[in-house]
Amino acid sequence: MALNWTDVLDIAIELAESKPDVDPRYVNFVELHRWVTELPDFSDDPMRGGEKILEAIQAAWIEEA
Repeated sequence: MALNWTDVLDIAIELAESKPDVDPRYVNFVELHRWVTELPDFSDDPMRGGEKILEAIQAAWIEEA
């Protein structure tokens, strides 16, 4: 399944599984952006990942954790 920026919950789940020792509350957006774009299933344009979508991903990741 190809991931896009709009797949907030799926991205959060992937991050929670791939980075179990990371507390998402303390991840900065630069690092979060890099981690999202490095996910194996991520296939969207990296430039489309702005602050609002990163906030949504971080919030969903906190919920998953």
